[in-house]
Amino acid sequence: MDKLQALKTLIEVADAGGFAKAAQRLGVATSSVTRLMDALEASLGAALLTRTPRKVSLTDAGIAYVEQIGKLLDELAEADESVFDSGASPVGALRVAVPSAYGRLRLAPLFAAFLADHPRVFMDVVVADGYADLAAERIDLAVRIGSPDRDGNLVVRKLADNPRFLVASGAYLARSGAPQKPEELAAHECLRFAYGGSHRTRQAWTFRAHEREARVEVHGHLLSNNIDMLLEGALAGRGIALLPAWLVEADLRAGRLARLLDDHEATPHDAGAVIYAAYLPNRRHSSKVRALLRFLEASESLHETYTYI
Repeated sequence: MDKLQALKTLIEVADAGGFAKAAQRLGVATSSVTRLMDALEASLGAALLTRTPRKVSLTDAGIAYVEQIGKLLDELAEADESVFDSGASPVGALRVAVPSAYGRLRLAPLFAAFLADHPRVFMDVVVADGYADLAAERIDLAVRIGSPDRDGNLVVRKLADNPRFLVASGAYLARSGAPQKPEELAAHECLRFAYGGSHRTRQAWTFRAHEREARVEVHGHLLSNNIDMLLEGALAGRGIALLPAWLVEADLRAGRLARLLDDHEATPHDAGAVIYAAYLPNRRHSSKVRALLRFLEASESLHETYTYI
């Protein structure tokens, strides 16, 4: 009995729920699958499968066994791919984690272009605003917005700055007026981001201009950990928001939003935030990771200076 083949076949049988369907997937005769499963159970001295005329299912022992061998087979496949992936030409699966809004507006078009240039790469993109565990979720590379210092156990590469603009809609400004200096924001309705998942009500924004710094505590009725929610609130005239330039550029160009205090550099709670890539040290020699990093670093759209505003 080929033990490795038997284990792979068991996984297929468990997933397919029957010998015939598993055999079809594997491209072998149903009798071959049946004999291999009988031999595997005999070698272990335990029943792994419950056979009925309509379905084949795992026994309790089979469930526990499949869970363990599934991890082993995944690790074996990963080890095989790591050797294969050390070559010069990128090939194989590339699992990437990206934040939702930035992924939609900036990265999705770039990933499409990257795949066109690297037809042997299969990209699995995980969209999540939280910080994914790269090892547990088997992520090859993550694009993040924040401070690279928090990822001391990872290899990090800065991709771009992350300037923030103070914006509001014409409707809000007509109703409440435009602040002429940062301190006046204390009297305005401000739309705030909940950093680190914290929903605390107190938050301060920092403004710098001409070697002068002002730190203003802001208030408002809308707090969210999703920047799209804050953008929609600003567009609806609900208040003033401090949002990334890459998020509001289209609305500024179209006149749906106006930039305020544009002679100041504005930063929210997470003042050191940049856009960066992070990956585990064991992905350092991956040709897929290196290729994607080079592609992102060379992309002009990630390094826009926003001088038009």
